[in-house]
Amino acid sequence: MIDAIEVASGKFIIKIPRGLLYSQHDTWVREASPAVIGITDYFQLLLGDILYVNLPEEGCEINTAEEIGELESVKAVMGIYSPISGRVVEVNSRIKDEPELLNQNPYGEGWLLKVEPRNFEADTANLMNAEEYAKLVEFKIREEQKRIEKQKSIKK
Repeated sequence: MIDAIEVASGKFIIKIPRGLLYSQHDTWVREASPAVIGITDYFQLLLGDILYVNLPEEGCEINTAEEIGELESVKAVMGIYSPISGRVVEVNSRIKDEPELLNQNPYGEGWLLKVEPRNFEADTANLMNAEEYAKLVEFKIREEQKRIEKQKSIKK
């Protein structure tokens, strides 16, 4: 059992593990050597069933807050934005053949990249801990609910 904050959204419970750092773009990073990057539970719920993943190749340089790939689902195609900068040293090859791992276990087997950070401390200064990210997710859920209610009232 991981130590995580849970945020309710309708019939879903969004898990936000402690010990990771989160970006406003719904990606996370785990400090390690190399650092590990993935998408959040909230992001995968937003997308629905993920069908295809496009990621950079090993050896590529990535930059903080820049698009590093795309996720395609039955609902949409969305960009993935890096929480840190550095050199990609490993791409999770399993998710190319098994993109459903992102839906099933985004904090475990569904990780995206391992990166040798350029300047981890500077990059992570603007990232959020689990508690801060949970507040952002709650805000995003409220805004989405307002948007849906507004659409319903326009249709009437």
